[in-house]
Amino acid sequence: MKLKVVRVVTSSYVVPWHLNNTLRRMPDDFEVCVVGQDVSKNQGVYPNVRFVDIDINRKTSVIADAVALFALCRFFYLYKPDIVHSIMPKAGLLASLAGFICRVPIRLHTFTGQTWVAKEGLSRHLFYLFDWLINSINTVCLTDSFSQSNFLFERHIFHAGQPLPVLSKGSLSGVDVDRFDSIVLNGCAIGLRVNLGFAHDEFIFAYIARKTQAKGAIDMLRAFSVVSASFKKAKLLFVGPDEDGEIGLLKKSNPELFNNVVDVGHVDDHEVYLAIADVLCLPSYREGFGSIVIDAAAIGVPTIGSRIPGLTDSVADGETGILFPAGDVDALVKLMTHFIENPQVCQEMGNKAKVRVGEFFSADRLYVSLKKFYLDRASENSKTKNKLGRLS
Repeated sequence: MKLKVVRVVTSSYVVPWHLNNTLRRMPDDFEVCVVGQDVSKNQGVYPNVRFVDIDINRKTSVIADAVALFALCRFFYLYKPDIVHSIMPKAGLLASLAGFICRVPIRLHTFTGQTWVAKEGLSRHLFYLFDWLINSINTVCLTDSFSQSNFLFERHIFHAGQPLPVLSKGSLSGVDVDRFDSIVLNGCAIGLRVNLGFAHDEFIFAYIARKTQAKGAIDMLRAFSVVSASFKKAKLLFVGPDEDGEIGLLKKSNPELFNNVVDVGHVDDHEVYLAIADVLCLPSYREGFGSIVIDAAAIGVPTIGSRIPGLTDSVADGETGILFPAGDVDALVKLMTHFIENPQVCQEMGNKAKVRVGEFFSADRLYVSLKKFYLDRASENSKTKNKLGRLS
């Protein structure tokens, strides 16, 4: 018998994007269950993990959220997990409340960026209060970057008077360096490049994220339209779900922004898309860490990113990429131009990025830290400590 760990997420896409490396390693050490909206569609990929569908919607709905909270409470009561560990804001709030109500021994949440940072007025205060509450009623919370922990500490969200802990050097689950290997991906990358219609001498910028203003999607399009007007060989690989319909509306109102843009929706093999890119662009307004940055780095692709908490950890500014002030489209244009005009800089920064990933952000390194964190918390709790004793 192993310690029971329940990972709570919002939607099914979170599983392959953020938990893949963890779920491939955890079943050797723990009994693992994943709860969230439509997560059971991942069952075939992770046969040693149990999946339970509970409709945790990212959108706010008092009735739907109450139903989800009740379903979580019922499941926790019946399953009796030793550890509940959530990611994503809505999952964090509901799992924290349900875990507290059901007296789950160890309740954890990982903050991956703050939704309230990009909001104003009452909404900002309300969503901040949610994060404060999540931190208050859990056993302990983590973040996926040191800069995020410091940011929260300055805003009175901390643990035992100290910034929230971070696993290893940061990130949610690290990088599977075998999967993100440019040599292994070469054949697929060549095929994808042909299928998407890219010529061999074109310079490809990649944006791979949810297509929302908070992630900088519109800033990305505006900056690229300026770059594209001067550099005909430049292309933008624009990948990710248009969750709020903003991009669809923009295509109708400002079609000129999509010149030389290859617009792709959600993909499950983003490593192949990264493998055909020269530079990753992430002009986000908020990030917890920016996992896509180290995914790109593992393939040898440098990043242009916003100078915000999270990205200041995943990007070594001036070495593995370059950071600019969030929202400064002109600065983004200048950096994109700089990389086009100095291809050797791309190569040098990409090489340094790949080395840095191997040193600090491998999936094995992150899982060792996560396993230790779970076991340390279990040894501190009377209920799980007794179970650990029986297991040893």
